[in-house]
Amino acid sequence: MTVTHDERVVREFSKQAPGFADPGRNVAFTRHLDRLVRFMEPELDLEDVVLEVAAGTGLVSRAIAPRVRHATALDLTPAMLAEGKRGADHAGLTNVTFTHGDATALPYLDRSFTLVVTRFSLHQVADPKAVVQEMVRVSRPGAALIIADLVRPDGLDGDPDRIERLRDPSHGTTLTESQIAEFVTAAGAEVKRTERFDHVRPLDPWLEFSQTPDDVAAQIRRELEDELAGGPATGMRPSRTDGVLHFTHSYLFQQSIAE
Repeated sequence: MTVTHDERVVREFSKQAPGFADPGRNVAFTRHLDRLVRFMEPELDLEDVVLEVAAGTGLVSRAIAPRVRHATALDLTPAMLAEGKRGADHAGLTNVTFTHGDATALPYLDRSFTLVVTRFSLHQVADPKAVVQEMVRVSRPGAALIIADLVRPDGLDGDPDRIERLRDPSHGTTLTESQIAEFVTAAGAEVKRTERFDHVRPLDPWLEFSQTPDDVAAQIRRELEDELAGGPATGMRPSRTDGVLHFTHSYLFQQSIAE
C-alpha cells in the first residue's frame, strides 16, 4: 500500500513527539526559540490573534502566549498536539488553543489573524508554496508573517535532502532563502527583514532524536566521514571537533507583511 507524505509526517512525528516536549532532548528546536521570539518581538502586541502553522507542540505559541491575546497552534500530528496541550496546561496558559489540521488547507476564513508564524515546517511539507499561500490568505492586511526554517545555502555542493530523508523519511525539500521569498511575494506579502545563521550540530544526538535505524545511521555517519577524508560532498558540511562528528544546518528567520 502506498504511503502518502502526510502519513509519513504523522508516523515520524508521532515517534518524535515526546522529545519535542523535552528541552534536554530537543536541543536544536529549543536553543533557538528565544532567538526567534526576540526576532518576533517588534511584531508582538497584546491585542494579537496568532496562528502557528504546522506548530508541532506549539513551542512558539506557548512562548509568546503571555504577550498576545490568543494563540492557535495547528498541526497534522495528534501526538504532537497532545504533548503541547500538556505543556500549556502545566504552565497555566489559558489563551492557547491546539487544533488538528492541514497547513495546506487551513480551516479558517480569510483575514482571520493579526500574526501568523511557522517554524521548521516548510522543509517538511509536500507543498511549501501552498502553506505560504494559506498563511497569507488567513492574515489580515498589515499582519506580520514569520517564517523560521532550515534553508539551503546558495552554491552548496552535494544533496543534503538525500541525507535528511535517510535520517527522517518525512523530510521534504530544503528551500533557499530566495525561493521562500518568492513564495511569500507571489502569495501577496512583502518581505521586510531577515536573519540567517549557521548551527553546527553533533551528529549522533540528531540521529537518536529521530530514532533513525542503526544501519541507516551507520550509513549516514560513513558518508560524512568519507567526505571529511576527501570523498563526495554530502551537502551536510561535516566537521570534527574533539573527535566528535558534526554537521552544519543553516537557518532563516523572515518577517513579511500581508498586503
